[in-house]
Amino acid sequence: MCGILAVFGNIDAATSAAADESSERMAHRGPDGRGMAISPGVGVLCHRRLAIMDPAQGHQPIYGPGGAVVVHNGEIYNYRRLAEELAVAGCPCRTGSDSEVIAILYEAIGEACVALLDGIFAFAALHGEDWLVARDPIGVKPLYWGRDVAGNLWFASELKALVDRCETFSEFPPGHLMTRRGGLKRWYNPAWMRDAPPLPGDPTGLRARLEAAVDKRLMSDVPLGVLLSGGLDSSLIAALATRRMRAREPGAQVHSFAIGIDPGAPDLRAAREVAAFLGTTHHEVMFRVEDGIAALDEIVRHVESYDVPTIRASIPMFFLSRYVRDQGVKVVLSGEGSDEIFGGYLYFYGAESPEALRRETVARVAGLHQSDVLRADKSTMAHGVEARVPFLDLAFLDLAMALSPDLKQPRRPQPGQTGRMEKWILRAAFDDPSDPLLPPTVLWRQKEQFSDGVGYGWVDGLRDHATRVVPAEALARAGERFPHATPATSEAYLYRERFDALFPGEQAARCVVRWTPRWQASGDTSGRANPLHHSANDRLLRVVAE
Repeated sequence: MCGILAVFGNIDAATSAAADESSERMAHRGPDGRGMAISPGVGVLCHRRLAIMDPAQGHQPIYGPGGAVVVHNGEIYNYRRLAEELAVAGCPCRTGSDSEVIAILYEAIGEACVALLDGIFAFAALHGEDWLVARDPIGVKPLYWGRDVAGNLWFASELKALVDRCETFSEFPPGHLMTRRGGLKRWYNPAWMRDAPPLPGDPTGLRARLEAAVDKRLMSDVPLGVLLSGGLDSSLIAALATRRMRAREPGAQVHSFAIGIDPGAPDLRAAREVAAFLGTTHHEVMFRVEDGIAALDEIVRHVESYDVPTIRASIPMFFLSRYVRDQGVKVVLSGEGSDEIFGGYLYFYGAESPEALRRETVARVAGLHQSDVLRADKSTMAHGVEARVPFLDLAFLDLAMALSPDLKQPRRPQPGQTGRMEKWILRAAFDDPSDPLLPPTVLWRQKEQFSDGVGYGWVDGLRDHATRVVPAEALARAGERFPHATPATSEAYLYRERFDALFPGEQAARCVVRWTPRWQASGDTSGRANPLHHSANDRLLRVVAE
């Protein structure tokens, strides 16, 4: 939820006015209200609100009883337990907002409060002359920072709020915090991220931990739905959410949302099957290739990236989020993170060893804030919709990243050997014929990347358009114009050119990380570029574990 902006330093009236104007550029993140707190000579906090918890009283900036003030983007899923503990300690919360516990905890224990928070967050807190800025472990919620000509430090949910205010700027790293006296430091540093040898994690716990992760993300005081592509990950989340919501409220209506370029698109067909199996109120959204091309500038402005797979996937998610908002739904559950955790992309078949696969999964999960979760947050928040990602729940992540990489490595079928499908360990955890959570055709459906699943003509149409509009001579001289992250294809050049027009300069370009698959001859990020990809029109190929 929300968009935040904070400035710390020698704050005067001009700086406060500039901060307020910059926060207005993120109004789409918070259509339900705005707020501002100013401490002259110390800091200014600005907030754009998307009301999810306690819409009536949870306005921000939000204050603690001792005067600490906080602006927060995200959700604290354990706030009720924290609020109960604070009440016992004599510091009761005055609202039902999950953000209030941050202010009270910061007053009580300072920066140590960050490690107590179970959720997704980017927040700034101010108390007297001290201040604290922190970002969640994986960077599900975006945050950037920079320094202006006067030496003031700026922090904001989106890059667009800082580019013309700061002399230097970059992304604020996930799992880090910064204080006035202590500077920048990492607060989240699990064993798997330190490249330590994996512990012997028990895969039988995967199901229970994912169920718990979904359950806590159903916390909402406003309508909630599920994004359903019909792939394994979104379908598991939709199924678990539907079961839990109906356990709480028998007969509860659950809204699911899918998108494609035609009714026969692979994802639409699979999502239709899942929705019928689960009995959700299902919505299908259609868009045309021409619509996506026309929206390119708007997409680049919102997602603040020129990475090819990010742009390809952001456009349909942007259109779908607009529809979700128009249906009155403010919160959606989504399936991001699973492919990075379990080695679910088809290129993982090419890993030369389990250890190579493990290193790649660690790098991909640690980089999610620059790829899939960036796309999920900014495509949805462009329309004031919050996406929640259960696969990145810390308890689930701790177990999943501790599993032996042998259990994750997919194998091509060989003579005399049984093959193993990508993400087979996750599929097997939910393969219960006595109480099926999903149809087998979906539980064992091959990985189809979102930008392919919306219809194979989507990526093809983008490539064809870029080839038509990017002159060959411009691409040949791309290194002269873009010496950093030089685009190598017409499509990459087109996105980079549009990004540069909106966010000029190499410093902005360095805030983006491009991704290409490993272990395959083609560098194209479409899953169809991998030779193991089977067309969605082929029969189901079920390749199960030993």
